[in-house]
Amino acid sequence: MTADPETGTASPRGRLAGLPRLVLCAVHTDLAEAWDGAAAGRPGIRVHRGSLLEVDADAVVSPANSFGWMRGGIDAVYSAAFPAVEQSVRSAVLALHGGELPVGEALVVATGAARPAWLITAPTMREPGVLLPPDTVHPFLAARAVFRLWRDGVLEDGTPVREAVGTIAVPGLGTGVGNVPVEVCARQLAAAWDEVFGGR
Repeated sequence: MTADPETGTASPRGRLAGLPRLVLCAVHTDLAEAWDGAAAGRPGIRVHRGSLLEVDADAVVSPANSFGWMRGGIDAVYSAAFPAVEQSVRSAVLALHGGELPVGEALVVATGAARPAWLITAPTMREPGVLLPPDTVHPFLAARAVFRLWRDGVLEDGTPVREAVGTIAVPGLGTGVGNVPVEVCARQLAAAWDEVFGGR
C-alpha cells in the first residue's frame, strides 16, 4: 500500500500505456489558472473548477501531514464526507510506517464510499499547520509519491493500484495552510508527472 521513493523499475522508462486520468481541482481562480498551466500539453490531465467531491473519481488525494491527522482544510472535508477515513489513515501510518509517513511517500486506504472508493494520503508537511518555506519541494515530493503509488503500488489484496484507480482527483498541494504559491505547486506537480510518466 505504500510507494517506495526509489521504486520505478516495475515499468519501462517513458510513457505508460493507459495513463491515469488526473483531475486538478480548484475552488479559487488563482489555483485554477495555475492548474491550467500544469495541464497544458499533458493529455492525461484536466482541470475542474469546483469542489473535488464533484468529480467522478476513483481516488482523491489528501495532502495531509505525516501523522495522518485530518482536521483542517481539504482533510476536514474528507473527514466529514468519509467519517472513518482519518482512523483508517492513522492506522495504516502506524502499521506500515511506525506512526509517521514521511514527506515523499504515500499510501492508499478505502474511504468506505462507492466513489471515490480510495483516498491516497501524501503528506506535504510533517506536522499539521506548518507554513512551508518559499523554497520547499514538498508539493513535488507529494505529487511524485502519488504518481509512483498509482504506477507501482498494490492494494492489500494484491490488486495493482492502477487497476483499481483510473481517475484521481487532486487539490492544491500545500497551497492552503502550507501557504505554497499556487504557481510553485502547479509547476512542481507537472514536473513530478513528467518524471513518473515520461514527459509530455
